This record gives sequence, structure tokens and C-alpha cells, in this order.
Amino acid sequence: MRPEVLSPAGSWDSMVAAVQNGADAVYLGVGTFNARRSAKNFAPEDLLAAVQYCHLRGTRVYLTLNTLLGDRELDEAADLLRLASRCGVDAVLVQDWGVFTLAREVAPDLPVHASTQMSLMSLGGAQKAAQLGMERVVLAREMSRDEIAEVCRGCSAEVETFAHGALCMCYSGQCAMSALIGSRSGNRGRCAQPCRLPYGVNAPARNTYPLSLKDANLSASLQEMSDMGVACLKLEGRMKRPEYVAVITSIYRRLVDENRKPTREEQQQLYDAFSRSGFTDWYYQGKKGKGMFGTRPENTPEPKELFAAAKAAYEKEDMRRVDVTMHCRILAGQPATLTVEARGLRAAAEGPVPEAARSRSLTEDELKTRLSKTGGTVFTAKEISTELDDDLMLSAGAINALRRDALSALTELLENTLTDRRRELDAAPLPEAEEQAAPMGFTCSIAKPEQLTDELIACGPEWVYLPLELLDQVDLAPYAGRTRFCAVLPRVFRTQDEAKFRRILETTPHLSGVAVNNLGHLPIVEGLDLEVRGDFGMNVFNSRALLFLRQQGLSGATVSFELRHQQLRGLRKYLPCEAIVYGRLPLMVMENCVISNNVGCNCQNDNYLSDRTGARFPLMRVYGCRNEIENSKTLFLADKPEYRTAGLRWARLRFTTESPEECVRIFRRYLGRNDYTPEDYTRGLFYRGVE
Repeated sequence: MRPEVLSPAGSWDSMVAAVQNGADAVYLGVGTFNARRSAKNFAPEDLLAAVQYCHLRGTRVYLTLNTLLGDRELDEAADLLRLASRCGVDAVLVQDWGVFTLAREVAPDLPVHASTQMSLMSLGGAQKAAQLGMERVVLAREMSRDEIAEVCRGCSAEVETFAHGALCMCYSGQCAMSALIGSRSGNRGRCAQPCRLPYGVNAPARNTYPLSLKDANLSASLQEMSDMGVACLKLEGRMKRPEYVAVITSIYRRLVDENRKPTREEQQQLYDAFSRSGFTDWYYQGKKGKGMFGTRPENTPEPKELFAAAKAAYEKEDMRRVDVTMHCRILAGQPATLTVEARGLRAAAEGPVPEAARSRSLTEDELKTRLSKTGGTVFTAKEISTELDDDLMLSAGAINALRRDALSALTELLENTLTDRRRELDAAPLPEAEEQAAPMGFTCSIAKPEQLTDELIACGPEWVYLPLELLDQVDLAPYAGRTRFCAVLPRVFRTQDEAKFRRILETTPHLSGVAVNNLGHLPIVEGLDLEVRGDFGMNVFNSRALLFLRQQGLSGATVSFELRHQQLRGLRKYLPCEAIVYGRLPLMVMENCVISNNVGCNCQNDNYLSDRTGARFPLMRVYGCRNEIENSKTLFLADKPEYRTAGLRWARLRFTTESPEECVRIFRRYLGRNDYTPEDYTRGLFYRGVE
């Protein structure tokens, strides 16, 4: 089966451009609850018309509800989910676990797709999503052909991959750079694209763009992707012009239908429509490196002729004609009837009883000619059969009315498929959360083996978090019984890592817990004799998400550091909650090594990224020879009382670049044993929150 071509619809015009150029499906946002809030998007009152326009022409509609939502926004989200179900939306894409459970509750017949914002990159994660009832999984853009094929072979859900368009430098769902620098959260659909700005690596920022990836273009690999079982090819571009959508959709439509690679002319048209110094398919090829990066100057001219031709084509006439079969019965003494059928749906209309012919009888050719005049509709009469008695007469007006009524009834059926079989329910009241009995305690996380010292343990952390990859470099035995150790699973990994991670967890002594960062970690830790704790990568933003994690067997959760303290306090603590109250917060976790790309393999030394203001963002190596960008300023809340009254069970101190001595000094400051204050610090998002 050929894969679905899924096109962006950031506006009504873009939707029309996509449909008219052959999209099997479009994805669109309604209001502000989607990952492209800066697109024109659709108003709730326009959704039904959009779905009807698409369904009439055989195009599916997917609603993007793939952002993190706060507790106060969930009632509005429930209304939108019910509206989507009522209007016949074919599926909804979600990121937030609270939104996922809400969708299952209020619109149980509306299919759910796992957005790429869920950071799914392994077979275990994809299959877990399928077990939870998601019908499709959108994989991370960074996955190679072999990794995608492995998921396709083993996952019972459909697999969707990005085939064309912009690449984010950070793994989707794990980027906090825009949020922490400018309060515009990518997880809330407001990304300001700081990755497209100039930076320096271990040097001042100049005219270099080490975070700006070229756009992806997998048009030469569509046959292979089809063979491996990819169900859907996603074309990115809800912020782009309708003409862009028309060009890329039409080309990918032809390539899929004709099962071929693009011609040189088609590749040039893709390049002209939009590119950043060309394209890349390196992630798909299993490669990464400096050759993947590019920019697009602001004064780059648009391809006026290409866009004008594309616009003229889809505005001139309806190119998505619907083939219809007709059967007309005109028999003596009976009302005339016309039955029409398209895509398995059938409608009928009834007209007057024909009269006896006075001068000239109605002929079969004349009847077929009148029935075939479907101008002004999307229908084309593919086949017409008749039952016509001799010596009868029926006026042209009556035949035309019969055709109009039948096609109108068929139109209504095609536009409103799905809508009459779906339930809309109220959300059940959330249960009460248990009162927290234990007082707030401190935890800490370390990034380097030398940060684990007797002096640090003497500060009394209830938990110490260590990256899984450090476990073979530290001896936990001297501290056993004085604290509890929690292994942190890497936020980025692959299917081949799953068995290795589990083996390490099974064989490392003195571990009490394991911290999970995405859905793909849950199968790895299932059945282990360890407490499972949700880390910040789970993006917990509302009470429903906490309840979901409790239902998955977790014993605690670190909430999103994008929450304001009022939102944090307002959460129903279905699980003991933890928040980061000190440290450099992670801005990006990246597949491409910024260090290696720009200064060579230099992980043993301190490395940094500098922006145009001179701010320095430490670059840290993480599992798999990947990079994590840390904030230039340190989150510091020791002198603020609000985190102590937010209902937290634990407050975490996140140590990254600090020396062992600094770790102890900072911990003691939070314990009230000194008056240490960092030179350059921030309150993060604890007070200002995010858009």
C-alpha cells in the first residue's frame, strides 16, 4: 500500500492548495492549542467547513492539539476535542499526557496520533504508544532508515515520518531554548527559532550558524520508505505560503503515485520553493555532521513564476474531481429515480412520474447527456446506466433537478462521514489527591563523577540522580545507606540501546530508582525492582498528566520547569512532585555534535556556545556522543520562599558545570548554612512563566 501524503494547512488557502494538489490528508490547528500558534490557523467555527471541504474531495483531516496545556486550559481543550469529533476530524495529534487522557474520555471514538513532540525514537516507545491506544506514531526526525524500518516491522500502530521541510536542531518536545531566553515556549507552540541565529563555538558569535539545519528532502527515498512500511509521509510547512504547499504537495503526490524518484526539474522546483542552502537527507542516511547546516538570507527572492503557476492551477478549477456512478430509472407510472454512488456511499433522489410522449420520446443518449452535466460540483459522471421505458417524456428541468438533488444528498454523505457514529462525553471529575505527609526534602543530580563526594552526601540529599552512562565510573558502595541513588535514562537513545540499558540497571548494585524521560523508557524498566520516577523530559504540565503517570506505575514525577510557581502550587499532587530549583537548565539535546562540527572532537575540555550578546552557554556531552546546551545563567531560588510552599515533596539541585566544592557550597546555601549567591543567575520561568 502506498504511503499517505500528509500536507500542512496553516490557513484555509493552504488547505485548499494541499487538497487540490493531491494531499491524502492535511494537518491543521484550531485556535492556540497547537505547535504552530503563529500560523493563521482555523477558528472553531470554521472547522466543520474545513472538514467538509476535505472529506468531499477524499482528503482526511488531522487536528494538531500537540502542545502542553495547564490545568485551566483543559476545559477549553475538552470542548475542542468534542468539536473535532462532532465535525468528523479523522484524528487528533497530542503531546501532553493530560490531553491524551482527556481525549480518550470526552471523545472516545476520535483516533489519537502520537505527535513527534512525544520524543518517540525506539520500537519500545512506539509499541507502548500503540498499547495505549494510539493509532499512529510520528517518529523523531533524527532517525535513520534502518531505525525507521525496525519500528515499522515491530509496531502495531501506523508509522509516520517527516519527508520534507524544516528540521529542528533539538529533538522535538525537548527544546527549552526559546522558552528560557524569551518566554516563548516551543512546547506551547510559540517557538521564536533561536536556533536560526548566529553563534560562536568556543569563540565570539560571528556570521556562523552552528544550530541552523538545512531542510529535509527525502523525495529520492520514497520508494524505499514505502517498501519498509511507512504509512505516512509528512510534509512540514504550516508557516509557509499556500503556493509553497501547492508545489511540494503536487511533486510528492506524483512521486508516490508513479513510484519513482524526482526528476532534475522537480528537485529544482523543491529547491526554488524553499530551502536553506540546499537540502539534507543525512539523518535518514544514518549520517550527521557539518554538511547538514545551512541558512536562508532574509532577502532571498521568491520564485514568482513557479508560485504564480501553482496558484493559478488550483484557483482556476477544482482539480480534485470525484468520480460518481449513476443509475437512472424512468418507468411508466412510477416516479423517476436517480441513484448516485461514490467511494462506497450511495444517495438517491426521486422526481415526478414521467408523462406519455406527445411528439418526441426521451432517448437514452439525451438522458445520459443531461445527467452528465455536473459542472459547478466536484463530481464527474464516470459511468451512467439507465432503465428507460419507451414513449415517455420527462422535462429537462425535471432531469436536472433529479441530478442536483441526488448529488446534493451524496455531497452531504461524503462531507459528514464519521460524524453520526461518535460519542461526546463529559469529563469525569478528577479524584482528590492525597495530602502530602512528609516534609519537603532535597535531591540533587550530578553530571560528572567527581561531583559525588562525602561532603555532598553529608548535606543529606534524599535522592542522588546519576546519568546511566556514569554508573560504571562511580563507586556507590561508600554511600550506600546514606542516600538513595537513581539512574537517569538518556533522553535520546535508540531501539538497540534498550537491552543494554536494562542490563545495566539489573547489574548495578546500590541503585534504588530509575528516572524515565519519555514513553520509550517504560518498557525498559518494566518489572525491575526499582522505583520508577518521571524526570523533566516527561513534560508534566498539568494534573491529568500526573494522574496518567501514576496509572503507569510511577512513584514520583519532576514537573516541567516552564511552570510558574502558582501553576506548580495548583497541581493536584497525584504523585509526589519534584521541581528543579537550582542549576543550569537544559536548552537543547541534539543529535548533531556542535563541538565536533566546529572545533573537532574536544569533549574532554570545557566547551561553550556564545550568542550575539556575549552570553556563554555550556556544551555538555551526553549519551551517544550527543550534545546538550545548558543555559548561560544558573537558576537560583534559595532566597525565595515560594518553592517551599508549592506542595513539592522534593526540590532538586541540578549540578552540571560546578566543581565538587561548588556543589557542596550551593547545597549548604539551600540548607540555610551560608549566604552564597551565584554571580550570574536567573529566576528562570518560576515567576514569569511562558506564553
